[in-house]
Amino acid sequence: MKLSKKLLGMTLAGTLAVGSIGLTNLEREEVEAKKDPKVKNVIVLVKDGVSSTTTTLSRWYKGDDLAMDQMASGGVRTYSAESAVTDSAPAGTAMATGNKTNDKFVGVLPEKIASPGVDEDLADDPYRPVTNVLEGAKLNGKSTGIISTSEIQHATPAAFSSHADHRSQYDNIAEQQVYQNIDVVLGGGKESFEGGNRDDGEDLLGVIDDKGYDYVETRDDLLDSRSKKIWGSFAPAALAYDMDREATKPEEPTLAEMTKKSIQTLSKDKDGFFLMVEGSKPDWAAHANDPVGMISDTLSFDDAVKEALDFAKKDKNTMVIAVSDHGNSGISIGNENTDGTYSSTPVSAYVDPLKEATMTLEGAMSQLNEDGSNRLEVAELYGITNPTAKEKRAINKSEDLGGTLVDLLAQRANLGFTTGGHTGEDLFLYSYGPGKPSGMIENTDIAHSAADAMGFKLDKLSKNMFIEADEAFGKWGEVSIDSSDAANPVLVIDKGRKKAEFPVNKNIVIVNDREYELDSVTVQSGGKFYVSKDAVKLVKKAK
Repeated sequence: MKLSKKLLGMTLAGTLAVGSIGLTNLEREEVEAKKDPKVKNVIVLVKDGVSSTTTTLSRWYKGDDLAMDQMASGGVRTYSAESAVTDSAPAGTAMATGNKTNDKFVGVLPEKIASPGVDEDLADDPYRPVTNVLEGAKLNGKSTGIISTSEIQHATPAAFSSHADHRSQYDNIAEQQVYQNIDVVLGGGKESFEGGNRDDGEDLLGVIDDKGYDYVETRDDLLDSRSKKIWGSFAPAALAYDMDREATKPEEPTLAEMTKKSIQTLSKDKDGFFLMVEGSKPDWAAHANDPVGMISDTLSFDDAVKEALDFAKKDKNTMVIAVSDHGNSGISIGNENTDGTYSSTPVSAYVDPLKEATMTLEGAMSQLNEDGSNRLEVAELYGITNPTAKEKRAINKSEDLGGTLVDLLAQRANLGFTTGGHTGEDLFLYSYGPGKPSGMIENTDIAHSAADAMGFKLDKLSKNMFIEADEAFGKWGEVSIDSSDAANPVLVIDKGRKKAEFPVNKNIVIVNDREYELDSVTVQSGGKFYVSKDAVKLVKKAK
């Protein structure tokens, strides 16, 4: 028997209503969201270097559930194309482009495959740029944004906004970011935009102004901005740890404030938006084996997740993904102190010593006098209160005070660390909204899930956006590279009466002295220039 469309709709609605009985509030909201699976917006939040143990310790420290907890939906494999333990650059590239790549590579294909299961064909065209989800969203008419508490040119935000064969190429990354026409950019890294600090001498701050951004440098200016295009540079390099901000950098916004402001700004676009948010500094703290810094900025990140989740719950057409790019430090709750007492050691034994600290290691060390005369006061800031005679001797005689302090605090808090580097374990996946990824996934699946939700295929876009110059123009005109200014190489296409010039890292082409704006930036990677199919058509048709 066929049901009428009206009756069928009533039946399905009744099924959903019955099926909602006994669900949690979040599950009920997701059932409602699935009635209309259209995805208008995508928010990807990355907590850099946060192992699952760090998340657990942060929850104990907070004394309450995390916003992320209600989004837990699976796990993520984090390995790179060549190693079980990834660097942030290939991890970011995987999550942004859907491609595994090599150590230090940003937004380009690998030259070496050593990990089982990775497509070896990826290495057939090493260093070729591949499209990221931000670029795809922009091409599909959506507003875009990136946020980071480190330099905005750092590996993760770079992977979502640029292409380079080494993550250290801040000058190139910064220039591409400026010429990508991203709507909201918030973070640190002002130095890389200032002409006096750049090899090419270009004043990118002037370019930002010319492009119509509201350029802001303080929390108050950010929150007061009413512009549709905001560029915030809040520090020469990285922002302060959340715990240290009030004492050291009160003018800087929190990660949650940057996230909320970005969502408010980008959501004005009727076509939707894509936003990437990175909590950068848990990774830096983990490298230093500083549990206070790790907790400080993991909780700060969770506050940003809450802003994204609150918006998504109201909007119902927003996918939110939160994830770590890799583990770091091998932190453990329990060490040799608890070998025989772990089953009876209370939470307080791990958390209370950490709560004695009023600053992270970075914050505390910033208060050290040049002559080191206030070592004990610095130690107290970091939680080493009422030190024993043995601890005093260690502090006063230490040639590496920071290293000594983290060792002492780890002993007090019964924490263990296996390394000062990254680790290769699987990590939790947190997701919410229509089309969300779930289960045990590859980090590359994050990019493909986001792209599919926004209605495009990354592989297809890459073929159109990044064509090697000789392949694109070799049969049409003479292809050369003008390197007279080594810091500003230019791709030159000469066809008799028509001459086209593509400045590196910019979204422009100059044809017979007339400038045209392109849909993507021109990239030089592995010594080769790459241009888009639309740029090729424009040059050939230009008068």
